[in-house]
This record gives sequence, C-alpha cells and structure tokens, in this order.
Amino acid sequence: MNDKPTVLVTGGAGYIGSHAVLALRDAGYGVVVIDNLVTGFRWAVPDDVAFVQGDISDQPLVQRTLRDHGVKAVMHFAGSVVVPESVENPLKYYHNNSAKTRDLIESVVTVGVPHFIFSSTAATYGIPEESPVRETTPQRPINPYGMSKLMTEYMLRDVSAAHAMNFCALRYFNVAGADPAGRTGQSTAGATHLIKVAVEAALGKRSHVSVFGTDFDTPDGTGVRDYIHVTDLAAAHVLALEALMARPEQNYLLNCGYGRGFSVLEVLDAVDRVTNLKIDRRMEGRRAGDPDALISDNRAIMAEFPWKPQYADLDQIVTHALAWERRLTEIRGE
Repeated sequence: MNDKPTVLVTGGAGYIGSHAVLALRDAGYGVVVIDNLVTGFRWAVPDDVAFVQGDISDQPLVQRTLRDHGVKAVMHFAGSVVVPESVENPLKYYHNNSAKTRDLIESVVTVGVPHFIFSSTAATYGIPEESPVRETTPQRPINPYGMSKLMTEYMLRDVSAAHAMNFCALRYFNVAGADPAGRTGQSTAGATHLIKVAVEAALGKRSHVSVFGTDFDTPDGTGVRDYIHVTDLAAAHVLALEALMARPEQNYLLNCGYGRGFSVLEVLDAVDRVTNLKIDRRMEGRRAGDPDALISDNRAIMAEFPWKPQYADLDQIVTHALAWERRLTEIRGE
C-alpha cells in the first residue's frame, strides 16, 4: 500500500511542472494537476494522473480539488515567465504571479494543507552585486517578473508565520533540457530560452540565433549563465517536499543551479558539437538588464537536501533538448 501523500501540482501541464509530475509519480506520490492550459498542454500530463482544467484563482474549484484528493502539499508552477513581456505588461504579471498566487495560498490555508513548494527564480536578485550568487545576496529585481516572484516569497514567509504551513522557495537559474526518457519537454511556441532556441535553429525551425551582447565582462564577451537540467530541478522539488514533511517547523529559501556557468557562445558551440551542424549566429546589441554573469552558489541546497545532480553536463542537456524537439515535431505533425 502506498503511504505517500498526494500532491497538487499547479501548472503541471507546463514545462517544469510536467517534469515535477513525472518525478513525483516515479517516486510513488499521488498527483493531481490543475492547469488552465493557457500555455500548458493536456498531453503533457500522463493519463493516470488526475487532471483538473481550471485557474488557481478559482477558490471553490481549488478547495474542492484539495479536499477531494486529500492533498497534503502543493507544488506551485502556474504563472507567466517571459521577462520582456513583464516589462511591457506588468499588470499581467502582478495579476498572474502575485494576485492569483495569493488566492491559491488562501485556499491552501483554508483547507489546511501543511506544505507548499514554490517555483521562484534567480530574477529576484536582479543584477547581483556578487557572483556566485548566495541566498543572502540582496534581492533587488529589475523587472516585474522578478518582483512578482519576490512578492510571493514575502507572502509565503508571512503566511507560514501565521498559519500551520511551511514552505520551500527554490530560486531557479537557467532551466534547460528535457526528460531523458522523452516523456515531456519545453513545448511552448516562441520560447525565449537559449538552448530551446538553439535546437530549434539546428532543426531548421528558426533561421538563426541572436546573440544579445558581445561586450560583457566575461571571457568571450557574451553573457554567462548557470544552466540546470530540468530533471535535476524536478528531483530537487521532491527532496524539498520530503524535507518539509520531515521538519514541519522549517522553511527553506534555496538557490537551484549547478554553481558553474557557460557563455552564450559556449552553449551554441555545444549545440554545434551535438548536432554536427553550424548554427547561424547573429550578433546584436545587449538587452536591457542582462547581467554579465548569473551563477548560483548552490552549497546550501547541497547541504540541506541529499541532492546529487545527475545531468550536470552541457552536452547532455543539449542532447535531451534536441531529442525532445524532434519528438515535438512528431507530436505536432510538423
């Protein structure tokens, strides 16, 4: 008999959420997904996982789902994630990422669900004053996306102090790759993630890859980022859940990255290596607010959780992303 609790995954039909669903299911947890399918895909949720189409701000629906399935923890991935769009349309981001999350948290408190895991971001640090970035580095977001996520961290701190709920906020660095078994991956049309864009270009779905900025204070002049395989990230969420259940008085605010960075050109070189092709690179000006380097200090998560990344290899991340992009072509009949 399975004695592991049931977890509600919001946004479980999206990129990172669908990987978390697989990680939970593979670890023996019960799973129920809520997704409004605005950016998610119904086919990304396995047939044997309970699925509810709806919005996290629909409190009667959420509370009924929590009660009907005996949910003991929530993993919250639902939200909007495109930084430039957040600058152009800040109210959308404060609505989707802050106001709706407030409604979700209220439903969780009302029903008495004791554990909450939140999909936060390194964007809460803005342009950090140190590298690698530690959890104690001042959080000064420079765009509404980062601020909307930081507001949720504040909400969770305050709510956990007032109610019987503990939480873990994982601050992601650059998430990439796809499920090694080919079950799900990054499927959003027009995605802005570099590795996703590059493998699309390698398969002829884009004519070129734009390199935004060649004058950064980095070895080759292009921006350096900490890329983390989405499957390792999903595994960290399962470990966070287990830590919250084991220590109900404890909250966690943790970076989630590998602690090393690759430049834009190094990533494109990796795609060229894996595909044995040469992607057309177009050098363009910097985008506003892009830091030179954004690399995690990941010592805290390694100390708090028994987290041992399995896919911390750039060529492997690219290989899995490429395999998924080919699979996506089949799914869509392109």
